[in-house]
Amino acid sequence: MDTNASVEALRLVARQPITLDSFMEIEARCQKLVDRVRAALLAPTARKTAPTFGTAQMMAIQGLDAKQVDYRAKKGGLPGGSVPSSSRRVFSLADVRGWSQALRKNRLRPEGAEAVVLAIENFKGGVSKTTTAITLAQGLSMRGHNVLVIDADPQGSATTLLGFIPDVEITMEETVLPLCRGDQESIEYAIRTTYWDGIDLVPATADLHAAEFELPARQMNARNFKFWEVLHNGIDNARIKYDVIIIDTPPSLSYLAINALMAADGLIMPLPPSALDFLSSSQFWGIISSMAETMKKHGARKEFDFVDVLLSKVDPDDTATPIVRDWIAAAYGEKVVPVEIPLTATAGSASAEFGTVYDQPRKRATQAYDRLVEYVEDQIGTAWARQLSDAKSTAGVAA
Repeated sequence: MDTNASVEALRLVARQPITLDSFMEIEARCQKLVDRVRAALLAPTARKTAPTFGTAQMMAIQGLDAKQVDYRAKKGGLPGGSVPSSSRRVFSLADVRGWSQALRKNRLRPEGAEAVVLAIENFKGGVSKTTTAITLAQGLSMRGHNVLVIDADPQGSATTLLGFIPDVEITMEETVLPLCRGDQESIEYAIRTTYWDGIDLVPATADLHAAEFELPARQMNARNFKFWEVLHNGIDNARIKYDVIIIDTPPSLSYLAINALMAADGLIMPLPPSALDFLSSSQFWGIISSMAETMKKHGARKEFDFVDVLLSKVDPDDTATPIVRDWIAAAYGEKVVPVEIPLTATAGSASAEFGTVYDQPRKRATQAYDRLVEYVEDQIGTAWARQLSDAKSTAGVAA
């Protein structure tokens, strides 16, 4: 074949205009491949199952040594797990939660307190928001807490990690969308159990994008409607049932992200120590500040128990990491969490299999996440103490 003719043919193809129909063709090919991957790794008929835990994991969670775990397992009164042919004791997730609820009562939600709501926010994608949300939920559940995860991101990544396929197993009526439309007043209609004992889910689908039209439309049509209070009011009943509510948010300034922010008691921003991510985070606070000033004029008021900046996907081999870490420390001060989440092959492998490091627990792989969970759990305990103190003060004034 004539080389010049081949080159000319390629040039002719390159000159062809790219129409919107071409985008649809690309989307169709991508979706076909996504469906194949999901079918292989997370088929509707192949449910995810919770992992089992060894003595080392039980020791880490309960703060016991190996002899204490073995003694209590044999003594009775607590789930004893099982001893398979390997002769090493194995505990189910339900066993771990049973131990936590028996041995960690002082760390659980006190009577009279309500769920602490955490919003995982950052307007930039790829910073580990969803991974942070789900690993926190898993870690807190293993420590005896009952957790509700609300997936407010139309991408539905949290929904996928918790074992459901968005747009296949989930319809728009099973998301927060009916709440945003005003068809429902309480989130309870959308709550479903998951494969992970102690975690329930309000799922998401791509149709959740419609909330970005429904909420401003209601704001325009209803004189006293406050779009930013929809989720806050919708989880009132859930606050009584659960210990912690975690909201995974979209990577953008959106009506859903604002709702999550206004519903939250604590805000966690995952932030990789890279220059671009740091610059993006500063824009996040600028946008939030401007939005807050506007909303205050309409009567919006908000206080948080804590705001955390979490260094995520930390690559120790990146020469820029120490520099950007210093920038983050200077900018955010005491809000920087004293735990860093490293960039590891184990976490990447788990993500590729639609899971987290807790789905296939290896003690070394989960150590950073264990410390993060313990840190956040301390903050949750402080938030509960404030709730009870405020309730006592209010009761005293009323008397």
